[in-house]
Amino acid sequence: MTAAIHQPDATRRRTLSRQARDAFPPMGVYAVRDRASGLVRVGCARDVHARLGRIQFELRLGTHPDRELQAAWRQDAARFSFEVLELVKQRTDPAFDHAGELRVLEQLYRDELCAGAAR
Repeated sequence: MTAAIHQPDATRRRTLSRQARDAFPPMGVYAVRDRASGLVRVGCARDVHARLGRIQFELRLGTHPDRELQAAWRQDAARFSFEVLELVKQRTDPAFDHAGELRVLEQLYRDELCAGAAR
């Protein structure tokens, strides 16, 4: 009797797992800003939300590889903002280069936002 009760839950979990695995990842361009100093870092990732979470985790832990960013964080973490600037849209053409578009968008935002700021 318990197997019958758990069967729909197991099927639902497998379905949700498959949908998550097959979903288009949130590829995008992000910015980390120190609003007080004007320090800006622009980057891109295949999973932009996970990357921003990782950056915040490393900064809180004190292990972020960008020493300038880490030093600014130590001065005052409250003045930082973490933004998703743009997400790459999923295309139906299987030959479309999503990673290439991601790199182009990153360079455009880097040129625009980092013109007067450090990197």
